[in-house]
Amino acid sequence: MDDAVVAVDGLTFSYGMGRVLHGISFALRRGEVVGLLGPNGAGKSTTIKVLTGVLPPGGGSVRVAGHALPDEAVEAKRRIGYVPEAAALFESLTGQEFLELMGRLQDVPEERLQYRIGRFLEQFGLRDDRLRPLDGYSKGMRQKVLLSAALLHDPDVVLLDEPLSGLDVNAGLMVRDLVAALAAEGKAILYSSHVLDVVERVCDRALIIHEGRLIADGSLDALKASTERGSLEDVFRQLTRTEGTMSGVSGIIEGLRS
Repeated sequence: MDDAVVAVDGLTFSYGMGRVLHGISFALRRGEVVGLLGPNGAGKSTTIKVLTGVLPPGGGSVRVAGHALPDEAVEAKRRIGYVPEAAALFESLTGQEFLELMGRLQDVPEERLQYRIGRFLEQFGLRDDRLRPLDGYSKGMRQKVLLSAALLHDPDVVLLDEPLSGLDVNAGLMVRDLVAALAAEGKAILYSSHVLDVVERVCDRALIIHEGRLIADGSLDALKASTERGSLEDVFRQLTRTEGTMSGVSGIIEGLRS
């Protein structure tokens, strides 16, 4: 893992007496887009919270751009851009004010900060709304602000948790293209989502977590070959033992017919 921007080795975590992560290990390297997949409750959100420094590792080691968590959390966080699935925003602030706050917290030089805010708001179609309070923004508009905030300080690592949530089709396509462009700029990107067809289009590699254990880590082609499946969705169904979902669908339809 010497060339890794993010190196996770033997990570464990527990909530009280319940073990959530069981010694998972993986690396993220520059220019990679890596999907983080797993059923609800598998440990994806906990893994991301540890990487962002929200939660301390229970055991094992986590390093971001050479900085160990939790001891060097402040320096590690400076290297990370994070888009959560849902975030509580300072709703009394305008979009412009919120981005200024986020950029200043990251010590982005003021002239550069104002330039980037202007560019981001323009490209996301929010220029005319920049002076409106965030409590008047739609879910999609808020998501665009969160994406902008995550990139203002030009991070080495970008963590995306359901980044297309609330976005319309055009904005979603733009974000997919943006992910590829960020990878081309040398960013390491972790993309967590339940939308497997999108993951298949944007990611080079996938990590699959099931019941707190990393059960797969490889390129999409390698995972398909090893499981003899033709799509990432079919790989996921096989490895997480959810291939029998059609029986549940049949039961629901039968209930509607009775």
